[in-house]
Amino acid sequence: MGVTRQKHAKKIMGFYKHNFQFREPFQVLLDGTFCQAALRNKIQIREQLPGYLDGAAQLCTTRCVIKELESLGKALYGAKLIAQRFEVRKCSHHKNPVSGSTCLLSMIEDGNPHHFFIATQDQDLSNKVKRKPGIPLLFIIQNTMVLDKPSPKSLAFVQKLQTNQLVPEYQKQSIVELKEKEGLVKQGGEKRRKRKRAGGPNPLSCLKKKKKTQEGQEPSAEKKKRRKRKRNR
Repeated sequence: MGVTRQKHAKKIMGFYKHNFQFREPFQVLLDGTFCQAALRNKIQIREQLPGYLDGAAQLCTTRCVIKELESLGKALYGAKLIAQRFEVRKCSHHKNPVSGSTCLLSMIEDGNPHHFFIATQDQDLSNKVKRKPGIPLLFIIQNTMVLDKPSPKSLAFVQKLQTNQLVPEYQKQSIVELKEKEGLVKQGGEKRRKRKRAGGPNPLSCLKKKKKTQEGQEPSAEKKKRRKRKRNR
C-alpha cells in the first residue's frame, strides 16, 4: 500500500470523523459489483480494508444484494460467495426484493443515521450517493481500493454548518428579533404585518375637538340673540 494513498485515505477519514461523527468499527455496505471487482483483482477485502481505513471495519451487505447475485447465475457465483460471508443488514424489502443499488440507497436515507460507507463499482449508484452529504464512497481501480474524496454536497453541507456555528448565540437572537420587527418572519404561511410606529396626533381627534368647540360656541351665540331681543323690547 503506497504511503501517498494511505495519507490520502487518512485525510478523508479525518473529514468524516470530524464533521459526520464516523466511529469505529466502520460499517461498509458492499454490493455485487464491488465483490466481483475484488475477486477479479485478487483483493482480500476483509484483510486489506481495515488497514486502508486505519480502523476496524464491519463488512456487510443486504438480502437484496445477495438475491440479485443469485439471479445472475454462474457468471457472478464467486461474487455471491464473497457477499454471503458478510453480515446481512435488515432492509425494508424482505417480501419484495429490489435491485442491489435501490436497496443500498434505501439504507442511507434520512441522513445516513447508521454511518454506512458504500462500496460499489456501479457508476449510477455512485452518482446518486454523491448527491447525499456525509456518505463515504469506496471503489476499486485495477488492484487497489480507493476512498473517494468528499463530494461537493458534503463540502457544502460542512461549510454551511461551520458558518452557522461561527455566529454567536446573542447575534442569532438579534437577527431573529430584527426579522420580526421588519415583518420578515412567516407565521402560518403569511408574513407578519409591520408594526405601526408612533407618530403625531390622530387628525380625527383634532376634528372632534373642533366640533366640540363649535358646539360649545352655539350657546354663546344664542345668548347674544336673547340680549338683542330684550333691548328691542
